[in-house]
Amino acid sequence: MGQSYTLPLWPDNIPNYQKTDEVETRDTTNAIRIGYVQQPDISVFLPSKGIATGQAVVIFPGGGYRILAYDKEGTDIAKWLNSKGIAAVVVKYRLPISKSNIIPHKSPLLDAKRALRLTRDHAEKWHIDKNKIGIMGFSAGGHLASTLGTHFDAGDANASDPIERLSSRPDFMILIYPVMTFSHSFMHKGSRDALLGENPDPALIEHYSNELQVKADTPPTFMIHAGDDRSVPVENSLLFYRALKDKGVSAELHIYPEGGHGFALALDKGYLSTWTDRCVDWLRWINKP
Repeated sequence: MGQSYTLPLWPDNIPNYQKTDEVETRDTTNAIRIGYVQQPDISVFLPSKGIATGQAVVIFPGGGYRILAYDKEGTDIAKWLNSKGIAAVVVKYRLPISKSNIIPHKSPLLDAKRALRLTRDHAEKWHIDKNKIGIMGFSAGGHLASTLGTHFDAGDANASDPIERLSSRPDFMILIYPVMTFSHSFMHKGSRDALLGENPDPALIEHYSNELQVKADTPPTFMIHAGDDRSVPVENSLLFYRALKDKGVSAELHIYPEGGHGFALALDKGYLSTWTDRCVDWLRWINKP
């Protein structure tokens, strides 16, 4: 393995943030669950130089926009990617339920865009190709990833901070049992309520129903879902796959018959654990010369 370290997303002023008496929580009972994030950051995991592919993946753990499943869907995934020569960046993003947000729904995407730009800014230092930086999200983290993949921007050419001048467009997306739609009966209402509140503005529902936001320049996408997922039904991935296909965006979707929700690396779930092989195959395919 190579090296790992942590960087603040916003070293000076955190946008859309107000100081409160809230403190970050960290439950380490049988996994690391982080809540009420106050100081968003990225943890960077670099592979050994001898096996590095030049690709990097920015990872958004899930947790219903209420907590972050930080190791199971974050650092564990980063270490697996490193073993395949891929750099990984785990994002500790702000959660919309925190009262430290000025406008709750804006903070996760602000942090996601910043994490992508910060990774691009460090491409040379981290020995990665600035045009091979993708994103990966699990469950609600998959919603955040697909939000970034459909709401990215070219950067602000007039920004005083040079990092903010960089594009936030990911070069590819990996979505694992993602929350996708906020407008169908099979949506994950808990994630929508956490992000938008219990009586959201219809315009925001449409804005964050990412299957409605796909464009021709949405990045190529790889998706995994279990057909028996009762928390986030497989229809979420099916909707997004169809939207990608309709816009001519390259997409690959694997639906496993069993696995439920939140299986992460699925090490205890038989052949479902081979989804990681399919993912690496795809990463090598999109990385071909």
